[in-house]
Amino acid sequence: MNSHLRKNTGWLTLCSAVLCSSMAQAADDKGAIESLTGFNINETAPLKDLGINVGGWVSSGVSGNIDSPEDRFNGPVTFGDRANEFGMQQLYGYIERAVNTEGSSWDFGFRADVLYGTDARFTTQANFDNTLISDDTSRFYKLAFPQVYATVFAPIGNGLTTKIGHFYTIIGNEVVTAPDNFFFSHAYTMQYGEPFTHTGILSSYPVNKNISLTGGVVSGWDSFFQEPANFLGGVTYTTDNEKSSVAFSVITGDVVSDETRNRTMYSVVLSHDITETLHYKLQHDLGLEEKSASADAAKWYGINQYLTYDINDKLGAGVRLEWFRDEDGARVAAIGNGNTMPGGKNHYLAATVGLNYSPMSWLTLRPEVRYDHATENDAYNDGVSNDQVLISADAIVRF
Repeated sequence: MNSHLRKNTGWLTLCSAVLCSSMAQAADDKGAIESLTGFNINETAPLKDLGINVGGWVSSGVSGNIDSPEDRFNGPVTFGDRANEFGMQQLYGYIERAVNTEGSSWDFGFRADVLYGTDARFTTQANFDNTLISDDTSRFYKLAFPQVYATVFAPIGNGLTTKIGHFYTIIGNEVVTAPDNFFFSHAYTMQYGEPFTHTGILSSYPVNKNISLTGGVVSGWDSFFQEPANFLGGVTYTTDNEKSSVAFSVITGDVVSDETRNRTMYSVVLSHDITETLHYKLQHDLGLEEKSASADAAKWYGINQYLTYDINDKLGAGVRLEWFRDEDGARVAAIGNGNTMPGGKNHYLAATVGLNYSPMSWLTLRPEVRYDHATENDAYNDGVSNDQVLISADAIVRF
């Protein structure tokens, strides 16, 4: 897809969102199609009878870089990695049947997700959807199936729920799905320090109303049975008043099957509602990878902080502060054809301020300003600057 078409796609999506927002008021749970036409496919037979839901969204925006780098990349800032180009980050759809976790009988469900857009190339899994659209066909627009799994609920004790297949990771705070993030851009931790998806089996069990356990076996990081078995698990504690919670998650195992080379990383996410409208999150990650015959040892770690404030039921403001340390220069690398960002050891510092504005229940606008700084290597503006400023925004339209 050429740059002219990418720009037109982004403009059309943003203009359509603004136009639609002036045409109709929507109920809190209605998507754009139901709001404008009154039709809800999930209320039709046989979907309603079978308990099946379908949905999705389109996210389109721009990351404005005041330096206008010649390679058109925003250095190590990914997802919105292309500088000063409108694009469609996500055309996302899903179909699911959720299991009844409150029942006293066995239940079976499933979920399948599909993602097309510029975000897809960061979430593909090796040995499967990373080859669906080649670079010869499109440099930046890819196709991914980030989730395809079956779900089983077993009425054992307090209820055991198990996923079998391909699914998003439980590690960290930020996620791939655009509507579930406050900010348009993403933290370095998410892109370079954590896995995106896994293939395997993962079970969750509520010990009581405060503690929940998760554990399973997966094929490494972002691979379709290309990496050996890893343990993935975690524990979550929530206070009685549900104002505070802490989630610990870990993945550990060998990276490749023919070498003794362990990779282990954990993430801790603390959430606290300071007031009913003021919310705070603190995240800490640490990763370690052993040295092998083909790769040096690696260590990476960081701290993220998020503070969001609900101004009213349609408008919110937020701040994100991040420090990410790539101690051995093994994690942060150029991603994307033509990215001239140099690698190497670095401290990455980032501060982001942004707004979430939802004039309709199915429309969210996310403007933000972000400042990035690298302490040891010039990672920005074609590898000649140690900092950069991005002024970005996107629109999310839910179907």
